[in-house]
Amino acid sequence: MPSMTIDGDPVSAPATFEVIDPSTGEVCAVAPDCTLDLLDRAMASAAAALPAWQADGDRRSELMRKVGAAIVAAADELAALLSQETGKPLPVAAAEPAICDMWLQYYAGLAVPREVLQDDETAMIELTHRPLGVVAAITPWNFPLGLAMWKLAPALRAGNTVVLKPSPYTPLATLRLGEIINELLPPGVVNVVTGGDDLGAAMTAHPIPRKVTFTGSVRGGKQVAIAAAADLKRVTLELGGNDAAIVLDDVDVEDVAAKLVGLAFFNTGQACALPKRIYIDDSIYDDMVDACAVVAAASKVGPPSDATSQLGPLSTRPQFELVSDLVADALAQGLHAVTGGSPVDGPGFFFQPTILAEARDGVRVVDEEQFGPALPLLRYTDVDDAVSRANASTFGLCGSAWSADDDRAAAVAERLECGTTFVNTHAALQFDVPFGGAKWSGLGVENGVAGLLSFTEPQVVHRARR
Repeated sequence: MPSMTIDGDPVSAPATFEVIDPSTGEVCAVAPDCTLDLLDRAMASAAAALPAWQADGDRRSELMRKVGAAIVAAADELAALLSQETGKPLPVAAAEPAICDMWLQYYAGLAVPREVLQDDETAMIELTHRPLGVVAAITPWNFPLGLAMWKLAPALRAGNTVVLKPSPYTPLATLRLGEIINELLPPGVVNVVTGGDDLGAAMTAHPIPRKVTFTGSVRGGKQVAIAAAADLKRVTLELGGNDAAIVLDDVDVEDVAAKLVGLAFFNTGQACALPKRIYIDDSIYDDMVDACAVVAAASKVGPPSDATSQLGPLSTRPQFELVSDLVADALAQGLHAVTGGSPVDGPGFFFQPTILAEARDGVRVVDEEQFGPALPLLRYTDVDDAVSRANASTFGLCGSAWSADDDRAAAVAERLECGTTFVNTHAALQFDVPFGGAKWSGLGVENGVAGLLSFTEPQVVHRARR
């Protein structure tokens, strides 16, 4: 059985929980169910490691680079674990160790800024940034390692220590990541614990962490915010999206259809920043529906053990049931599945790639975040109306506009109420570009210098000269 990592040591727990292989629906492993006493140990270890870790920024950078190299060396093992617990095809799983290394190398080379605000005969005033302390990091099941490193890399570079908890659906690769990290970092700098939602709630309410960084559902994010507020903990919340893409009337239909469907069904549609509802000019709507259906129907669905699989299963049974329910509701509401429309027969949580035509606002699959391989296509006749409808959502993570004229698309994209707007692309996320959401899609940003500073507290240093 895999072990948690607390104070640099492998630690088991009195109880375990089951991990399900989504390609079979069967138990594939068990993981330790962290107790509150063990969580206290992890938090105390992180607190004890703080002074030495904060003291030497150059040493932090050196060790982070070494951790990145160690993750790359273990990439095949980590990708295999990810495929087992998430159902990702191996090429998709293999991207996550590479992401870990990219984020570590970027942040290892990034200095915490120090800004001179005043330098004259009366005073020298500087704005500095101090590490917050212990960080509680809670990650989701769709990208267990990649999103863990979105949190770990900037937190560590800023001088914080971390207690990390992965989703109970996908703990295996993260537990192994903890072992790899602790072969190189001082004990207590990164602790990895596993368990269910109760453990996450205990981490958020625990008196030691000064920041909680959470990626997950809106419901979970609201609970984190409420619990953190009682202790005035800093929070970063990335809570998903229902991204709109607006397709203008001058596009190359087949090219844009291939790009949009490929993006929408990446990782079986299980990513927050993917296009999830497509608004299409009425003059090209029917052609776009046909072109999207061709791309979706050609997508190969299968287990990660099949090298030809392009789309794996939904990663969890609840997500499989949600997507099934949303599509069934859409069909009952008169939407037309031009391809797909139902689960794949057989074991596991597989769902057919589904294109839903004649979609309209007000239907659940349009208004909610489906997080699966079901893509609703909506008509519009006036672009102002399309923008208004796209913005009529509680979500505001990303959005995009598509046109043969970049400037025309940009003028539309910049009107979308979201944290990131794209022109003729979508979900092009980078380690050096801030990423965050508007409305219910979250609070704060990750990545880039802004992501680094989110793990710090600003401090003014004022030196009088007379």
